[in-house]
Amino acid sequence: MRHRVKGKKLSRDTDHRKALRMNLTMQLLTNERIETTLAKAQFVRGNVERVITVAKRGLAKAKETSNPQAAIHARRIAASRLNNDRDVVKKLFDELAPRYEARPGGYTRIYKLGPRKGDNAEMVLLELVDRSTGEAANS
Repeated sequence: MRHRVKGKKLSRDTDHRKALRMNLTMQLLTNERIETTLAKAQFVRGNVERVITVAKRGLAKAKETSNPQAAIHARRIAASRLNNDRDVVKKLFDELAPRYEARPGGYTRIYKLGPRKGDNAEMVLLELVDRSTGEAANS
């Protein structure tokens, strides 16, 4: 029984799970839409939402104090969670966080696509909500 057992192991050791979470998070933030299995989508969804919330709160703090330097701490936290990738952090703070400024959470959506042909794994489309139509055409 899995009573009170938190998290998913995905049949991987700890380092492999961390790398998988990092890669899926960065791909979702970069492309705003990824196709993956249901288990992996549920595994990475919370991580993506937390990173976006960190960015949102950092920008809100900077606006509240009218000091753009106030967001540096949030930017550094987000960078540490995103493998210090400057491009992804820049997109997170310049595009994504302002987009979800008025949204209280729930930045991702999961669409079920049906089973994968090879192993019958449930495939899903994990995407960020409120994507513009121009971005949808690029993916």
